[in-house]
Amino acid sequence: MEKTWPAYLEAYESGALMERRDRALGALAGCRLCPRGCGVDRAGGQLGYCKTGRKAVVASYSPHHGEEGVLRGREGSGTIFFSGCNLRCVFCQNWETSRGLEGREETADVIAAMMLKLQEQGCHNINLVTPSHVVPQILEALFLAVEAGLKLPLVYNSGGYDSVETLRLLDGIVDVYMPDFKVWDPDRAERYFSARDYPERARAAISEMRRQVGELESDPASGTARRGVLLRHLVMPGMVADSRNIFAWVARELSRDTYVNVMAQYRPAGEVRSSTAYPELAREMAQSEYERALAAAEQAGLWRFESKS
Repeated sequence: MEKTWPAYLEAYESGALMERRDRALGALAGCRLCPRGCGVDRAGGQLGYCKTGRKAVVASYSPHHGEEGVLRGREGSGTIFFSGCNLRCVFCQNWETSRGLEGREETADVIAAMMLKLQEQGCHNINLVTPSHVVPQILEALFLAVEAGLKLPLVYNSGGYDSVETLRLLDGIVDVYMPDFKVWDPDRAERYFSARDYPERARAAISEMRRQVGELESDPASGTARRGVLLRHLVMPGMVADSRNIFAWVARELSRDTYVNVMAQYRPAGEVRSSTAYPELAREMAQSEYERALAAAEQAGLWRFESKS
């Protein structure tokens, strides 16, 4: 049987979207929605690692033309940028939103209106950027948006530090998962993210994402993504070994058909730019490092990937 697209339309009709929304909102009372497992009462206004309480903080929303080609198409990807984050990457290029919580607290009806506005503007999808800590608020807004006529694919654009249990709340609701897989080595994850378990958690999360939606599929008419996993990996200075291990794992444990964006835009930012504590990251990646990473992807048998031209 052909799957409903977008997936959340069937979930709405069956009552599953409402049930998932209610379960997610209930989980805010002792929040363990992400691997940090803070246990704080976000419903009551307490703040944990992500610094976000009952309401999501939105930094901006707009059609975005800088995403992967399969997302942006001709009219752009409808991005909603959430502030706060459950990672604290020392090289974060969006420091003001991830750490500084730049933006405004918004209610579900306002976020739903954003989704509908992006649809009116012709965007190909709703792209939820940094969603891991605001899954309840997203489901709350999505329910209202579907009631008002939302019909665009839903993209979950995360840093990869996701809880499998929370992702299961999104099964049959999210159409496209776009996680990062940043580093392979736990020591690096501890040093750069304060999350030694990041590699293990990312592997589990990405495996769950693939179980739900499979390989990336595109709409025949527009060529834009309609379902599946699009994996991102930012090649970092001095970390080609991490890239090699990640690509080998993807090919071995997921599929050689996995769509991967091998990203080259690393630059010193965040704490790396303002501190001398991370000298190994205080430079741009060398072209030779990027070429070695691409070669590692090919050697692993991956063939569906975007790369810097």
